Amino acid sequence: MKLYYLTALAVLLTLSASAQKRQSKKADTVFFDDFNEKSLDRSKWNVEVTGTTVNDEQQAYVDSSATLYLLKNAKAEGARHGALVIRPVYKKGYTSKQKKTYDFLSGRINTQHKMQFTYGTATARMKIAAGEGLWPAFWALGNGNWPDCGEIDVMETVGDKSWTSNALHGPGYFGNTPLTYRAFFPAGTDVTKWHEYSVDWTHDSIVFKVDGKVTYTVTRAMVEKYGRWAFDNPKFLILNFALGGGYPHGVNKVEKPYFGIPEATVNKIKAGQAKVLVDWVLVTKPGK
Repeated sequence: MKLYYLTALAVLLTLSASAQKRQSKKADTVFFDDFNEKSLDRSKWNVEVTGTTVNDEQQAYVDSSATLYLLKNAKAEGARHGALVIRPVYKKGYTSKQKKTYDFLSGRINTQHKMQFTYGTATARMKIAAGEGLWPAFWALGNGNWPDCGEIDVMETVGDKSWTSNALHGPGYFGNTPLTYRAFFPAGTDVTKWHEYSVDWTHDSIVFKVDGKVTYTVTRAMVEKYGRWAFDNPKFLILNFALGGGYPHGVNKVEKPYFGIPEATVNKIKAGQAKVLVDWVLVTKPGK
């Protein structure tokens, strides 16, 4: 009996130690927004306004309730509390302060100088419209000059609902970067359904996931074949919805009526059917 008691006690102590170890590894929350407010929380997010574009994109980013707004309850289309909506609109002949003319307006938000992190896990639960030339993204960027600052593209899609892409950009591996991967969805689902897009970022690796399953892994050694590892500095998060431009055009080869955007997608935008819903955004770091 005494031996049985001591053995049982040892087992209990081992289980307790294991539980404490698991508890110590729980992630600490660095940032969280489930868009459960009346409007976008400006203490967490900056709304970008641009008068020029890059990549030959066809939209101007504006600060407007037409392109950025929140939905609640049943209107949130399956979001658990509220949802952020980024929705491009057709606005022919819009002229920016820089005297550039656009036919589309859209939304872009970031956490620069409000929440920046080095290493950890960033995740967004998103539901995305399909359509050639639609180019929404969830990504992280460092401060300073691009591409030296480092860019982590957690999720990009250019309208083909069967896949999203992951990519890294930095000195020596930018633009048409060799560090990219198309992640195809399993049968029975696609980009128009709710999915969790995430990246696990450490000192020596960057691991991309969709719904918790690894899609693409990049190591420091892989990056340094092309240039300096640009991922030891703080990054901020970006959610945006671009239209047309180099990446979509490289896939769909569409020239008219807009560079990278066919007529069918223009009609979808005009009908208000081209939108991205974001249920929540979460950044964590391993607990101590």
